[in-house]
Amino acid sequence: MKRFLDVAIALPLLALMSPLMLLAALWIRLTSAGPAVFSQLRVGKDQAPFRCHKLRTMYADTASRPTHEVAVNAVTPFGRLLRRCKFDELPQLWNVIEGSMSLVGPRPCLPMQHELIAQRQRLGVFSLRPGITGLAQVRGIDMSTPAALAEADAEYLAKQSLWLDLGILFRTLIRF
Repeated sequence: MKRFLDVAIALPLLALMSPLMLLAALWIRLTSAGPAVFSQLRVGKDQAPFRCHKLRTMYADTASRPTHEVAVNAVTPFGRLLRRCKFDELPQLWNVIEGSMSLVGPRPCLPMQHELIAQRQRLGVFSLRPGITGLAQVRGIDMSTPAALAEADAEYLAKQSLWLDLGILFRTLIRF
């Protein structure tokens, strides 16, 4: 049911948002060097690596690090706007359609985030597909606190349901 819901929401949303994503991609290309879409290796379900897609919000030469470890001036002016409204995450709808992500689940981490990976392994969180949004995100927990993040992810694992997913999607939408 979850996979059906993911595709049933992601396909029309991707079609609806494509013109706006195209305009954002053009603006990114006009205002900074490098590709408009940024694909980064992330850790997914069962710890399988996958390419996570985003609209690029940082300058092209920025090191591949977790967001909380990157200098504020590495983010482009337009990137700040994209991040504020979470618009940079929209290309992940393609990840949802292809099956490497879900709409709701733990946010995918980088392979170098060893502490978070160890915590998620211990709690069984890698049995889930990573999500565009999740319980930790609507609670304001980010990747700078790996233990708290993994605990929220484990709580989601234990309580997951259609209603919880719909509630998280709703809370995500009203946050911006």
